[in-house]
Amino acid sequence: MQLDTDEFIRRFMLHVLPSGFHRIRHFGLLASRPKLALARKLLDAPAPEVQETSTKAEDETAVFICRKCQQPLEIMAIKEPVYLPRAPPKSN
Repeated sequence: MQLDTDEFIRRFMLHVLPSGFHRIRHFGLLASRPKLALARKLLDAPAPEVQETSTKAEDETAVFICRKCQQPLEIMAIKEPVYLPRAPPKSN
């Protein structure tokens, strides 16, 4: 397939994440625990040890602190981010 330079750059830039974003993998061995467990079994690799930590509400410090009065802030609501899907390439 041959593309014009502008079209190639446009398609390439669809795969570049904006600043501050991180790519998350949702396929392959990291997609599900059963696949990862099967891969470990086939490779005779031990599962990593899970370290349990106990957290108590009294011991935790406030995650968000007001910059002005230095008091802890309460989280009142968490909203889902609004993402606008990218349009498919225009056909000539």
